[in-house]
Amino acid sequence: MRRDLEPSGGIHPLLAGRFSPYRFDPSAAVDDHTLGLLLDAARWAPSAGNSQPWGFFVSRPGEADHERVVRHLAPSAARWATDAGLLIVTLTRRHVDDTELLYSEFSDYDLGQAIAHMTVQAQAMGLSVHQFRAFDLEALTKELDPNPGWAIVSMAALGRAAEEPPEGRGRRSAADLLSAPWAP
Repeated sequence: MRRDLEPSGGIHPLLAGRFSPYRFDPSAAVDDHTLGLLLDAARWAPSAGNSQPWGFFVSRPGEADHERVVRHLAPSAARWATDAGLLIVTLTRRHVDDTELLYSEFSDYDLGQAIAHMTVQAQAMGLSVHQFRAFDLEALTKELDPNPGWAIVSMAALGRAAEEPPEGRGRRSAADLLSAPWAP
């Protein structure tokens, strides 16, 4: 790896401290003001042609919509995600209405940017996000019945972590990020 690509001063603490908890504090509610700030962070994410092809279905424990989402979680996710202050179903607009015409070929990428912005905002507010795909996609899609052209992609559990980040979390090296996609 080129020497000038080695980090010299470290990345921002919000990024370095981010982790995906497997335990959330069930008593830590996410209020409307906090939800508004999280959605505003997602709103400002970049997107192809400023199309902003993302949407969210949010639910909180104790709300009727929460059970609509929770019942479709895989057992592996249900063990920890149900305690989060907020469950977020992420959607992207892939097609124009009910046609096969692509709305944006970058919609999944753009949704990822919106969730990343939301994740950093949550971290800045002392909250954590665990993104996951351990749910019955077909059943949840039938349950929520998104508008034509929209597709559910993933979910995120958001709230106050009830655990500390694990020691020695490993990450791939910066050099590996440059060389991994290419044949040796």
